[in-house]
Amino acid sequence: MKFCVFGAGAIGGYLAVELALAGHDVCVIARGPHLQAIQERGLKLIIEGREKLARVAAADDPRAFGSQDFVICALKAHQAYNSAAAFAPLLGATTAVVTAMNGIPWWYFYKAGTRFDGRHLDSVDCGGRQWDSIQPLRAIGCVVDPACEVVAPGVIVHHDFNRFTLGEPDGSRSSRVMALSKALNDAGFDAPVRENIRWNIWLKLWGNVCFNPISALTGATLDRITAEPALRALCKVMMFETRAVNEALGIQIPSEMMDRRLAAAGSVVGHKMSMLQDLERGRSLEIDALVTAVQELGRLTGVATPVIDAVLALVQERGRALGLYAPGA
Repeated sequence: MKFCVFGAGAIGGYLAVELALAGHDVCVIARGPHLQAIQERGLKLIIEGREKLARVAAADDPRAFGSQDFVICALKAHQAYNSAAAFAPLLGATTAVVTAMNGIPWWYFYKAGTRFDGRHLDSVDCGGRQWDSIQPLRAIGCVVDPACEVVAPGVIVHHDFNRFTLGEPDGSRSSRVMALSKALNDAGFDAPVRENIRWNIWLKLWGNVCFNPISALTGATLDRITAEPALRALCKVMMFETRAVNEALGIQIPSEMMDRRLAAAGSVVGHKMSMLQDLERGRSLEIDALVTAVQELGRLTGVATPVIDAVLALVQERGRALGLYAPGA
């Protein structure tokens, strides 16, 4: 199958290497020194103490490639918003777009079965740019569990986990999502298909809504955030507020999953959350899809989120002060 990984950074690079080595036709969209390194030396993955090298076609302009079977969008949410129109050359009549990103996706209210169906979220898709350019009928949801890092141009290190949970927005087990699952499983990933991908999106978000902004504000690694009593307590309050929002949208997640989520996060010793990595490297911060979206959905459903609101205000201000955040940017 033909895959284009749009955003061959930590997660995108991990996917691209394994898919290419499994025999698929893989191209990647990257930029800067990372792109140059891929073009000159290939894309290297360091995993379980081994090095894997894949020679993949790489460019910074999607017009270099034709239509694909699958486009895997591994950009940060705000980058995906800004790049929406650039997907066009990759999209054939049946091309699916896999949103391998954290947070609330732009297609969230496509066939969600709620009174909000068809609504665009200002925090992640202001004006419906992605909805209109990419079109939600192409979307396949994807919840990303792996912890990876770009350690040098063209070099990805995989730290933990290999699961990419997949799901159609309407909950169907379509031929395309089943084919995608098989391709990923055959490439060595764990890629289950779920009938309610929004459940998995919210469970992952329970962590990201607190772990990421707290890391950016404190510099703490994931194990520290989940072990230090005051930070852990702050996480739990933010998780409870998030749970109230997802329940207002009809997504029921057992409360015991909260401690499991914290325990799983705490097992990744020394890991810096992506928002902290971006802050330290002077890159724009992915705040809106992870935190602002929860606030927006809380207001939409009439659920108060006072602690999330406070943490959001703090991390937004820190991002603005460093020139790394502007709403919708």
